[in-house]
Amino acid sequence: MLFFVLAYLGGVLTIVSPCILPVLPFVFARAGQPFLRSTLPMLVGMAATFAGVATLAAVGGGWAVQANEYGRYAAIVLLAIFGVVLLFPALSDYLTRPLVSLGARLSQSADKSTRGGGSAIAASLLLGVATGLLWAPCAGPVLGLILTGGALQGANVGTTLLLLAYALGAATSLALALLIGGKVYQTMKRSLGVGEWLRRGVGVAVLVAVVAIALGLDTGFLTQASLASTNLLEQGLVDRFHPQQRTADNAGGSMKSVVMPAGGGGSMAMTGNDQMMISGNPAATSGNSMIMAMKPKGAAEQLPVEGQMPPLDGAVQWLNSGPLTAEQLKGKVVLVDFWTYSCINCLRAIPYVEAWAEKYKDQGLVVISVHSPEFAFEKNVDNVKKAISDLGITYPVAVDNNYAIWRAFDNEYWPAHYFIDAKGQIRHHHFGEGDYDQSERVIQQLLAEAGKTGISSDIVDVKATGAEAASDTANVQSPETYVGYSRSQNFVDDKGTVNDAAHDYVAATPKLNEWGLTGNWTVGPEQATLNGADGSIYYRFHARDLHLVLGPGADGKPVRFKVTVDGKAPGDGHGVDTDADGNGMVTGQRLYQLVREAGPVGDHTFEIHFLDPRVQAFAFTFG
Repeated sequence: MLFFVLAYLGGVLTIVSPCILPVLPFVFARAGQPFLRSTLPMLVGMAATFAGVATLAAVGGGWAVQANEYGRYAAIVLLAIFGVVLLFPALSDYLTRPLVSLGARLSQSADKSTRGGGSAIAASLLLGVATGLLWAPCAGPVLGLILTGGALQGANVGTTLLLLAYALGAATSLALALLIGGKVYQTMKRSLGVGEWLRRGVGVAVLVAVVAIALGLDTGFLTQASLASTNLLEQGLVDRFHPQQRTADNAGGSMKSVVMPAGGGGSMAMTGNDQMMISGNPAATSGNSMIMAMKPKGAAEQLPVEGQMPPLDGAVQWLNSGPLTAEQLKGKVVLVDFWTYSCINCLRAIPYVEAWAEKYKDQGLVVISVHSPEFAFEKNVDNVKKAISDLGITYPVAVDNNYAIWRAFDNEYWPAHYFIDAKGQIRHHHFGEGDYDQSERVIQQLLAEAGKTGISSDIVDVKATGAEAASDTANVQSPETYVGYSRSQNFVDDKGTVNDAAHDYVAATPKLNEWGLTGNWTVGPEQATLNGADGSIYYRFHARDLHLVLGPGADGKPVRFKVTVDGKAPGDGHGVDTDADGNGMVTGQRLYQLVREAGPVGDHTFEIHFLDPRVQAFAFTFG
């Protein structure tokens, strides 16, 4: 319930955000008309449409965003007609013809709401639907939490209701603004006798707003404008209603979702809450030893029962095996590995999981890989099949596109390892990379508890290569960086990217951990797409390895590229996906290792120049 209050308050705060400006002319065009028959239906239509479209975008991936573009174009045309009719009333007589009757009825009802009450409500509702298709609120902390939660939790009523609460908060503040502004509007009409000119003025404002929206100014300049930033206010609400550490009940016991504290050493993981790279010491939280320090053999008391293994229901498909159930696995020691195939942390952990699966398979260990996607393209089962083939994964893989198993385990991290004994009890878990020796000791101990004999006491010796090789953690000073605007940071231009619209970017000089674009790009929520055959991305970084998640366009055609480091070919410092001259090709949607420094690690400027159009760039990671 508190989260719904938070969502509503976050929506109310949009009234002091510059991103609300394009919507105001459509709202004030209702000034002086009956609230229940005109203003209220419009605001309800706006809120409901925004909630529906945003839900689809959160859970449906790129196709939903693309589909919404067509609705956006239709809404722009519809509202342009509305603005023209306000500006030139005589045109309404000509706009009643069949092809434009929808816009005519809308404009006529806006002017003549005292007649035909039912149609006025319908027209106002239609105007609200059009406004909802165009409204693009600034993505502050509150909306970011809702959308991220929607993407992770899958399609559900809760996500839609949270988005609706956010939109209703915005509608409430708009209604209050209209009540105040409407009185001023009516007073001016009565006292100055300039009602017709005011009406035309509103029409001009509507047309200006339509033009601004069509040009992408509502999601570009206004997002960056500092007229009245709400981020601090929203973050305060988030901190009050959504503390970082929370407790959740799981089947058979109480488990805590740990947010690993920042600090030296330890493992690295991606968290499903904010999907940012974090490093920390995987220590136990107060009062509940979640990640136990292992002792020598015989220390079984150091592995408490954390809960019963949840069901494995809800996977859209199983690969390498038929569907498995918790009941079927009784009597086996089970390792459940949550991962996603473009996650660098997961890729570096997989060689150890594969080694354990091979070493202990004959002694009763069953490894289950749960693939829970981060990006929309990772929901493509064919992509997952190719990834597990390339990685050599032979153990069962549950394709968890709807996050059903993720939610059942109350998981929040990639990678996450859950160790389950022969009785079906969760006895240990580990989040992120590292501590592999300790994890293997847990496997050995659980096998011994299950009565297995002849268990090897040595530890696997993994020598991974390429992107799967261990990170040079001591020299990593650059954070994971997303290119899509929903989670991007450190863009070289303080104004940020122009979102959801094609834009020409020019080169600038980046500081450490800043990045930029050159050429004509369209930056979307998840990725940036190159519109022409000549464009690049650059990043000032400090690390041994640089990776970039890339994919070709919708047509799947390969995209050629050339990498430079400090303006020169990488030479011996090239990654596995480039040659010494920096040449490479994007052939699929995955993580590409582009740089592996052969000499001392320092600050360098990376640039990847694309020779073909439609490439998509998602996120940088380092090692």
